[in-house]
Amino acid sequence: MSLLLPRPDGTTRAYEPRATPLSLPPGPPPTSRTVFSAAHVVADPYADTSPGSPAAIDWDATLAFRRHLWAHGLGVAEAMDTAQRGMGLDWPAAAELIRRSAAESKAVGGHIACGVGTDQLADGSLAEVRAAYEEQLAVVEEAGAQPILMASRALAAAARGPEDYLSTYADLLRQAAEPVILHWLGPMFDPALDGYWGSADLDTATETFLEVIAAHPDKVDGIKVSLLDARREVELRRRLPAGVRCYTGDDFNYPELIAGDQLGFSHALLGIFDPLGPLAAEAVRVLDKGDTDGFRALLDPTVELSRHLFRAPTRFYKTGVVFLAWLSGHQSHFTMVGGLQSARSLPHLARAYELADGLGLFPDPGLAETRMKSLLNVYGVPQ
Repeated sequence: MSLLLPRPDGTTRAYEPRATPLSLPPGPPPTSRTVFSAAHVVADPYADTSPGSPAAIDWDATLAFRRHLWAHGLGVAEAMDTAQRGMGLDWPAAAELIRRSAAESKAVGGHIACGVGTDQLADGSLAEVRAAYEEQLAVVEEAGAQPILMASRALAAAARGPEDYLSTYADLLRQAAEPVILHWLGPMFDPALDGYWGSADLDTATETFLEVIAAHPDKVDGIKVSLLDARREVELRRRLPAGVRCYTGDDFNYPELIAGDQLGFSHALLGIFDPLGPLAAEAVRVLDKGDTDGFRALLDPTVELSRHLFRAPTRFYKTGVVFLAWLSGHQSHFTMVGGLQSARSLPHLARAYELADGLGLFPDPGLAETRMKSLLNVYGVPQ
């Protein structure tokens, strides 16, 4: 039976759901690329919270989703912006998430890296920013996870020029026990990060970023670039010191960047690989065999869904990610920390359902259809 899905103009259209999903069984980690999925958190729907309250997490469902990603051979990038860092997930909850997920990764043999930021600060001096980073770095290292040094709103506010970034990151890299991943998150993901690395000019900012890496190449495993600019990412990765990886964070252009060219390729650390996890892992295993065409045939059709979820204002992509997790049966409800389930419109969610269903992403299409109907009824779209 068809559903009536709403259009932005207030009308509805009939949609016939797919009957069978893609067959995507669990598998081993890819070998030709290192692939992380940045994972979302599952809110506790029974907690008596409101926007601005401390995050209430359903730990069982949150950890079960990470086991799902590990079972398909993906690494988990934990406590990143996909987990609503700075958008509902406070630092105490993030620290607990890091500890629990790192312990779970050891239990199942999964690969994990965790975000290190300064979100226990609203603002502060450079010394306070460094202290906040150091506190979070200690939590991640004590948990036994690889650190990802995230871009800091507090540093962006406190820094007066490139030299403040150079000195702050130099201090942190000297202290890191093992090589870290440096994260450059563009202002489309977080407007407070505009002008990161000391300049709003991306060419100038790139030079500072590369200077940070060049000063401590032994302490940098790789860089995670989230600028939604494939050309810039390719140019940047070609300038990296030997042994420093580029992890694409480009949710618009990831198939071509992961496939690469004759001069190199990008690994992956992507929020879109939360809903695409099994399909993404299978595509990269095809690439492991040298079958670039087969890899692109699997992954290219997913770009329309990704561009839809990450459309401006991009920072609200988390709503679509959690929505698809609910439709896929990974959680029992469509509730988010901070009430962020309200951040996207019903027509936006309906289109996300249609695109994901067309790709065969829902393990149980009937469940997804039933849940979509329930949401439509709540919004007053009779079926």
